[in-house]
Amino acid sequence: MKFTIFQNSRQGPRPYNQDRLAYSYSKDALLLVIADGMGGHRHGEVAAQLAVTAITDAFQRLAAPSLSSPAKFLIEQIQLVHDMIGQVAQDQEMLEAPRTTIVAAIVQRGMLYCAHAGDSRLYHFRDGHLLYRTEDHSIVQSMFNKGMITKAEMTNHPYRNKIYSCLGGDVPPKIELAERQELLEGDTILLCTDGLWGAVGDDQIKHVLRGSSIEENVTKLLDLAEAASEDKGDNMSAIGLQWGDRLHSDVAVSTMTLPKGFSTTIMNPMTHSDYDGLTDTDQQDDLSDEEIERTIAEIQIALQKTKRT
Repeated sequence: MKFTIFQNSRQGPRPYNQDRLAYSYSKDALLLVIADGMGGHRHGEVAAQLAVTAITDAFQRLAAPSLSSPAKFLIEQIQLVHDMIGQVAQDQEMLEAPRTTIVAAIVQRGMLYCAHAGDSRLYHFRDGHLLYRTEDHSIVQSMFNKGMITKAEMTNHPYRNKIYSCLGGDVPPKIELAERQELLEGDTILLCTDGLWGAVGDDQIKHVLRGSSIEENVTKLLDLAEAASEDKGDNMSAIGLQWGDRLHSDVAVSTMTLPKGFSTTIMNPMTHSDYDGLTDTDQQDDLSDEEIERTIAEIQIALQKTKRT
């Protein structure tokens, strides 16, 4: 495999960042994942961190050097995260389970597999044209599909931020698996949270991604989203992938010479705020990154023991 990849996250005007994102690759497979912790519920960052950590850990265990079924991996691991979140809420005696959206993709043998729950998106572009985009699990998207509102009305509708599928919710998530798609040399994949696509429209995203550098393109998209958000925006995160090495980039990754058992994960660094608003009660008792990691490890051990009995 040859590809160029870049990821980043911006806190925006929010006092904290609940987005988590990472990519991981072995000799023959590549994983990209973004989770957007839901700010309307306590500890959204716990759910998002758990989602990204658990899925990348599973990928590193199972992609040696490829997955037996990328589609099955995505469905099973995303469902497992939902179950794990419920266990976290119970173990930590939380008032309600933390919640997160998720979009995850696997590239293997030149094919793209994608699954999502919520309104974090994946875009697939080829030669400046949009080939595919995930459909949001949102109330306004459902209303539009039923002909109840127009596309223009979706943007400012009072329910525009309400989703009906997520991980950690009271009902099992709708995990939507897209039809697999072939990747060709020069194709561009973008995964992003609603903080980005809500501020930068699809046409503008398509235009920016025509640039020659995936790092510059993703950075520009985040700049545009941040500028448009002002004081009412959301966290904004993106992973950009340029398949192949048509541009002979100095930062392109080639896995051809990697050992068969090799795998690595690049987790986007958390962004921290200097916000000291102690009146934000939802954040006063946040779990630390270390506590989140420890909780995830304990849950994974417990689940493995359950499977063996």
